[in-house]
Amino acid sequence: MGEHGREVVAGPTVWLCPGQGAQRVGMGRDLAERFPAARDTFAAIDDALGVGLSQIIFDGPEDELTHTHNAQPAILAHTAAVFAVIGDRVDDVVAAAGHSLGEYSAYVTAGALTATAAAKLVRRRGELMQQAGTERRGSMAAVIGLAAALVEEACSAASQQDGVVVPANLNAPDQTVISGDPDAVHKAGELCKVKGAKRVITLKVSGAFHSPLMAPAANALRLALDKAEFAEPAFPVIANATAEPVKDAARARRTLADQLTAPVRWVEGMQHAARLAGDGARFIEIGPGTVLAGLLRRIVPGAQVISLGTAGEVTNFLEAG
Repeated sequence: MGEHGREVVAGPTVWLCPGQGAQRVGMGRDLAERFPAARDTFAAIDDALGVGLSQIIFDGPEDELTHTHNAQPAILAHTAAVFAVIGDRVDDVVAAAGHSLGEYSAYVTAGALTATAAAKLVRRRGELMQQAGTERRGSMAAVIGLAAALVEEACSAASQQDGVVVPANLNAPDQTVISGDPDAVHKAGELCKVKGAKRVITLKVSGAFHSPLMAPAANALRLALDKAEFAEPAFPVIANATAEPVKDAARARRTLADQLTAPVRWVEGMQHAARLAGDGARFIEIGPGTVLAGLLRRIVPGAQVISLGTAGEVTNFLEAG
Protein backbone atom coordinates (compact mmCIF):
# COMPACT_ATOMS: atom_id res chain seq x y z
CA MET A 1 0.00 0.00 0.00
CA GLY A 2 1.17 3.56 -0.63
CA GLU A 3 1.83 6.18 2.00
CA HIS A 4 -1.87 7.10 2.15
CA GLY A 5 -3.20 3.57 1.80
CA ARG A 6 -3.13 3.44 -2.01
CA GLU A 7 -2.08 0.12 -3.50
CA VAL A 8 1.01 0.40 -5.69
CA VAL A 9 0.98 -2.11 -8.52
CA ALA A 10 4.06 -3.79 -9.87
CA GLY A 11 5.59 -2.46 -13.08
CA PRO A 12 8.82 -0.91 -14.29
CA THR A 13 10.62 0.16 -11.09
CA VAL A 14 12.88 3.10 -10.20
CA TRP A 15 14.79 3.04 -6.91
CA LEU A 16 15.00 6.38 -5.02
CA CYS A 17 17.74 6.80 -2.40
CA PRO A 18 17.59 9.63 0.17
CA GLY A 19 20.31 12.14 1.01
CA GLN A 20 21.65 14.03 4.01
CA GLY A 21 19.07 15.45 6.39
CA ALA A 22 17.02 12.23 6.41
CA GLN A 23 19.02 10.74 9.31
CA ARG A 24 17.51 10.22 12.74
CA VAL A 25 18.67 8.28 15.79
CA GLY A 26 17.12 4.81 15.89
CA MET A 27 16.60 4.45 12.13
CA GLY A 28 17.13 0.92 10.88
CA ARG A 29 17.22 -0.66 14.35
CA ASP A 30 13.92 -2.49 13.80
CA LEU A 31 15.15 -3.69 10.39
CA ALA A 32 18.34 -5.12 11.90
CA GLU A 33 16.33 -6.86 14.63
CA ARG A 34 13.84 -8.44 12.21
CA PHE A 35 15.92 -9.22 9.09
CA PRO A 36 19.31 -11.00 9.16
CA ALA A 37 20.27 -9.50 5.76
CA ALA A 38 19.81 -5.99 7.16
CA ARG A 39 21.74 -6.86 10.31
CA ASP A 40 24.60 -8.28 8.23
CA THR A 41 24.71 -5.11 6.08
CA PHE A 42 25.10 -2.83 9.10
CA ALA A 43 27.77 -5.14 10.56
CA ALA A 44 29.73 -5.30 7.28
CA ILE A 45 29.75 -1.49 7.01
CA ASP A 46 30.93 -1.21 10.63
CA ASP A 47 33.80 -3.58 9.82
CA ALA A 48 34.69 -1.77 6.58
CA LEU A 49 34.82 1.64 8.28
CA GLY A 50 36.52 0.37 11.42
CA VAL A 51 34.00 2.23 13.60
CA GLY A 52 30.81 1.24 15.40
CA LEU A 53 28.63 3.30 13.08
CA SER A 54 25.54 1.16 13.70
CA GLN A 55 25.69 1.96 17.42
CA ILE A 56 25.66 5.69 16.61
CA ILE A 57 22.77 5.12 14.16
CA PHE A 58 20.70 3.08 16.62
CA ASP A 59 21.55 4.82 19.92
CA GLY A 60 23.03 8.23 19.08
CA PRO A 61 23.86 10.70 20.40
CA GLU A 62 22.14 12.84 17.78
CA ASP A 63 24.93 15.42 17.49
CA GLU A 64 27.36 12.58 16.69
CA LEU A 65 25.06 11.14 14.02
CA THR A 66 24.57 14.61 12.48
CA HIS A 67 28.30 15.07 11.78
CA THR A 68 28.66 14.92 8.00
CA HIS A 69 31.21 12.08 8.04
CA ASN A 70 28.77 9.95 10.10
CA ALA A 71 25.44 11.06 8.59
CA GLN A 72 26.47 10.20 5.04
CA PRO A 73 27.49 6.55 5.60
CA ALA A 74 24.62 6.16 8.10
CA ILE A 75 21.96 7.04 5.54
CA LEU A 76 23.67 4.87 2.93
CA ALA A 77 23.80 1.98 5.41
CA HIS A 78 20.07 2.23 6.09
CA THR A 79 19.29 2.31 2.35
CA ALA A 80 21.65 -0.63 1.70
CA ALA A 81 20.03 -2.59 4.55
CA VAL A 82 16.54 -2.17 3.07
CA PHE A 83 17.88 -3.11 -0.36
CA ALA A 84 19.56 -6.24 1.07
CA VAL A 85 16.13 -7.43 2.24
CA ILE A 86 13.96 -6.53 -0.77
CA GLY A 87 16.35 -6.12 -3.73
CA ASP A 88 15.99 -9.62 -5.12
CA ARG A 89 12.19 -9.46 -4.80
CA VAL A 90 11.88 -6.58 -7.28
CA ASP A 91 12.00 -7.34 -11.00
CA ASP A 92 12.09 -5.00 -13.98
CA VAL A 93 14.19 -2.23 -12.44
CA VAL A 94 14.76 0.35 -15.17
CA ALA A 95 16.69 3.05 -13.29
CA ALA A 96 17.82 4.39 -9.92
CA ALA A 97 18.42 7.86 -8.56
CA GLY A 98 19.75 9.22 -5.28
CA HIS A 99 19.79 12.70 -3.83
CA SER A 100 23.38 13.92 -3.32
CA LEU A 101 25.04 11.17 -1.23
CA GLY A 102 22.07 8.98 -2.21
CA GLU A 103 23.58 8.72 -5.69
CA TYR A 104 26.19 6.38 -4.17
CA SER A 105 23.35 4.27 -2.72
CA ALA A 106 21.79 4.19 -6.19
CA TYR A 107 24.99 2.64 -7.55
CA VAL A 108 24.71 -0.02 -4.83
CA THR A 109 21.24 -0.94 -6.11
CA ALA A 110 22.68 -1.12 -9.65
CA GLY A 111 25.45 -3.50 -8.53
CA ALA A 112 28.18 -1.02 -9.52
CA LEU A 113 29.39 -0.54 -5.92
CA THR A 114 29.25 -2.90 -2.96
CA ALA A 115 27.61 -1.46 0.14
CA THR A 116 30.95 -1.47 1.96
CA ALA A 117 32.84 0.26 -0.87
CA ALA A 118 30.11 2.88 -1.13
CA ALA A 119 30.15 3.44 2.64
CA LYS A 120 33.91 4.04 2.58
CA LEU A 121 33.52 6.51 -0.28
CA VAL A 122 30.77 8.55 1.39
CA ARG A 123 32.66 8.49 4.70
CA ARG A 124 35.63 10.02 2.84
CA ARG A 125 33.28 12.39 1.00
CA GLY A 126 31.86 13.59 4.32
CA GLU A 127 35.33 14.16 5.79
CA LEU A 128 36.42 16.15 2.71
CA MET A 129 33.24 18.26 2.69
CA GLN A 130 33.65 19.01 6.40
CA GLN A 131 37.28 19.98 5.82
CA ALA A 132 36.40 22.26 2.89
CA GLY A 133 33.72 23.90 5.03
CA THR A 134 36.24 24.54 7.80
CA GLU A 135 38.81 26.04 5.42
CA ARG A 136 36.27 28.36 3.77
CA ARG A 137 33.11 28.90 5.75
CA GLY A 138 29.94 28.55 3.74
CA SER A 139 26.20 28.39 4.29
CA MET A 140 23.04 27.14 2.61
CA ALA A 141 19.40 28.23 2.63
CA ALA A 142 16.17 26.75 1.28
CA VAL A 143 14.02 29.08 -0.80
CA ILE A 144 10.34 28.09 -0.74
CA GLY A 145 7.64 29.29 -3.09
CA LEU A 146 9.74 30.89 -5.83
CA ALA A 147 10.48 29.62 -9.34
CA ALA A 148 14.03 28.34 -9.87
CA ALA A 149 14.72 30.88 -12.64
CA LEU A 150 14.02 33.76 -10.22
CA VAL A 151 16.23 32.15 -7.55
CA GLU A 152 19.01 31.93 -10.14
CA GLU A 153 18.58 35.65 -10.93
CA ALA A 154 18.87 36.49 -7.21
CA CYS A 155 22.04 34.38 -6.91
CA SER A 156 23.63 36.12 -9.91
CA ALA A 157 22.88 39.56 -8.48
CA ALA A 158 24.13 38.67 -4.99
CA SER A 159 27.31 37.04 -6.34
CA GLN A 160 28.46 40.30 -7.90
CA GLN A 161 28.82 41.97 -4.51
CA ASP A 162 29.34 39.53 -1.65
CA GLY A 163 31.24 36.52 -2.92
CA VAL A 164 29.69 33.45 -4.53
CA VAL A 165 26.18 32.02 -4.19
CA VAL A 166 24.57 29.48 -6.54
CA PRO A 167 21.45 27.30 -6.76
CA ALA A 168 22.62 24.03 -5.18
CA ASN A 169 19.59 21.73 -4.97
CA LEU A 170 16.79 22.11 -7.54
CA ASN A 171 14.46 19.97 -5.42
CA ALA A 172 10.99 20.86 -6.72
CA PRO A 173 9.53 23.48 -9.03
CA ASP A 174 9.01 25.81 -6.06
CA GLN A 175 11.85 24.66 -3.77
CA THR A 176 15.50 25.49 -4.42
CA VAL A 177 18.41 25.38 -1.98
CA ILE A 178 21.12 28.02 -2.45
CA SER A 179 24.73 27.65 -1.35
CA GLY A 180 27.89 29.74 -1.08
CA ASP A 181 29.67 32.42 0.96
CA PRO A 182 27.52 33.38 3.98
CA ASP A 183 27.12 37.09 3.09
CA ALA A 184 26.19 36.25 -0.50
CA VAL A 185 23.69 33.57 0.63
CA HIS A 186 22.08 36.10 2.99
CA LYS A 187 21.87 38.74 0.25
CA ALA A 188 20.43 36.27 -2.26
CA GLY A 189 17.85 35.18 0.33
CA GLU A 190 16.75 38.79 0.84
CA LEU A 191 16.48 39.27 -2.94
CA CYS A 192 14.40 36.08 -3.19
CA LYS A 193 11.98 37.49 -0.60
CA VAL A 194 11.67 40.68 -2.65
CA LYS A 195 10.92 38.54 -5.72
CA GLY A 196 8.08 36.81 -3.85
CA ALA A 197 9.55 33.80 -2.01
CA LYS A 198 7.21 32.56 0.73
CA ARG A 199 10.07 31.57 3.04
CA VAL A 200 13.86 31.46 3.15
CA ILE A 201 15.18 28.97 5.70
CA THR A 202 18.83 28.84 6.75
CA LEU A 203 20.02 25.22 6.88
CA LYS A 204 22.26 23.67 9.55
CA VAL A 205 25.20 22.53 7.45
CA SER A 206 28.97 22.45 7.84
CA GLY A 207 29.76 23.97 4.45
CA ALA A 208 28.50 25.31 1.12
CA PHE A 209 27.71 21.96 -0.48
CA HIS A 210 27.18 21.71 -4.26
CA SER A 211 28.91 25.04 -4.86
CA PRO A 212 32.33 26.18 -6.12
CA LEU A 213 33.45 26.35 -2.46
CA MET A 214 33.63 22.53 -2.50
CA ALA A 215 36.33 22.46 -5.23
CA PRO A 216 39.12 21.27 -2.86
CA ALA A 217 36.88 18.39 -1.68
CA ALA A 218 35.96 17.46 -5.26
CA ASN A 219 39.61 17.21 -6.31
CA ALA A 220 40.47 14.89 -3.41
CA LEU A 221 37.27 12.85 -3.87
CA ARG A 222 38.22 12.27 -7.51
CA LEU A 223 41.32 10.38 -6.30
CA ALA A 224 39.25 8.19 -3.96
CA LEU A 225 36.75 7.44 -6.74
CA ASP A 226 39.54 6.50 -9.15
CA LYS A 227 40.84 3.93 -6.65
CA ALA A 228 37.40 2.48 -5.82
CA GLU A 229 36.30 -0.76 -7.43
CA PHE A 230 33.42 0.10 -9.75
CA ALA A 231 31.50 -2.41 -11.89
CA GLU A 232 29.30 -1.47 -14.84
CA PRO A 233 25.81 -0.57 -13.54
CA ALA A 234 23.14 -3.17 -14.29
CA PHE A 235 20.70 -0.35 -15.17
CA PRO A 236 21.08 3.43 -15.61
CA VAL A 237 21.60 5.72 -12.62
CA ILE A 238 20.37 9.30 -13.04
CA ALA A 239 23.29 11.62 -12.24
CA ASN A 240 22.60 14.64 -10.02
CA ALA A 241 25.05 16.83 -11.91
CA THR A 242 23.57 16.25 -15.38
CA ALA A 243 20.07 14.78 -14.78
CA GLU A 244 21.06 12.23 -17.43
CA PRO A 245 21.28 8.42 -17.13
CA VAL A 246 24.77 7.02 -16.50
CA LYS A 247 25.42 3.57 -17.92
CA ASP A 248 29.15 2.97 -17.39
CA ALA A 249 31.63 3.01 -14.51
CA ALA A 250 33.99 5.63 -15.96
CA ARG A 251 31.20 8.17 -16.35
CA ALA A 252 29.87 7.26 -12.91
CA ARG A 253 33.20 8.21 -11.33
CA ARG A 254 33.29 11.52 -13.23
CA THR A 255 29.75 12.60 -12.42
CA LEU A 256 30.08 11.65 -8.73
CA ALA A 257 33.13 13.92 -8.43
CA ASP A 258 31.48 16.70 -10.45
CA GLN A 259 28.44 16.48 -8.18
CA LEU A 260 30.19 18.19 -5.24
CA THR A 261 30.51 21.54 -7.04
CA ALA A 262 27.42 21.23 -9.28
CA PRO A 263 23.72 21.67 -8.45
CA VAL A 264 21.57 18.63 -7.71
CA ARG A 265 19.23 18.75 -10.72
CA TRP A 266 16.51 16.75 -8.98
CA VAL A 267 13.50 18.11 -10.88
CA GLU A 268 15.02 17.34 -14.29
CA GLY A 269 16.33 14.01 -13.02
CA MET A 270 12.89 12.85 -11.83
CA GLN A 271 11.29 13.97 -15.09
CA HIS A 272 13.94 12.00 -16.99
CA ALA A 273 13.42 8.93 -14.78
CA ALA A 274 9.66 9.08 -15.34
CA ARG A 275 10.15 9.24 -19.12
CA LEU A 276 12.64 6.37 -18.96
CA ALA A 277 10.32 4.19 -16.88
CA GLY A 278 7.22 4.94 -18.95
CA ASP A 279 3.58 4.24 -18.13
CA GLY A 280 2.77 2.06 -15.14
CA ALA A 281 6.11 2.73 -13.45
CA ARG A 282 6.51 2.63 -9.71
CA PHE A 283 9.10 4.46 -7.67
CA ILE A 284 10.38 2.89 -4.45
CA GLU A 285 12.16 5.13 -1.93
CA ILE A 286 14.43 3.00 0.25
CA GLY A 287 16.03 4.25 3.46
CA PRO A 288 15.05 6.85 6.04
CA GLY A 289 12.11 9.20 5.61
CA THR A 290 9.65 10.07 2.86
CA VAL A 291 11.17 13.30 1.50
CA LEU A 292 11.86 11.99 -2.01
CA ALA A 293 8.35 10.55 -2.34
CA GLY A 294 6.93 13.96 -1.46
CA LEU A 295 9.16 15.75 -3.97
CA LEU A 296 8.32 13.24 -6.70
CA ARG A 297 4.58 13.86 -6.30
CA ARG A 298 5.19 17.57 -6.86
CA ILE A 299 7.46 16.99 -9.87
CA VAL A 300 5.56 14.14 -11.56
CA PRO A 301 1.88 14.46 -10.56
CA GLY A 302 0.20 11.07 -10.33
CA ALA A 303 3.46 9.16 -9.93
CA GLN A 304 3.12 5.86 -8.05
CA VAL A 305 5.57 5.90 -5.16
CA ILE A 306 6.08 4.14 -1.85
CA SER A 307 8.65 4.69 0.90
CA LEU A 308 10.24 1.68 2.62
CA GLY A 309 12.37 2.38 5.67
CA THR A 310 10.90 0.65 8.71
CA ALA A 311 10.61 -3.07 9.39
CA GLY A 312 6.83 -2.73 9.25
CA GLU A 313 6.87 -1.05 5.83
CA VAL A 314 9.30 -3.63 4.45
CA THR A 315 7.26 -6.54 5.87
CA ASN A 316 4.04 -5.19 4.35
CA PHE A 317 5.79 -4.78 0.99
CA LEU A 318 7.13 -8.35 1.06
CA GLU A 319 3.77 -9.79 2.07
CA ALA A 320 1.96 -7.84 -0.67
CA GLY A 321 4.46 -9.16 -3.23
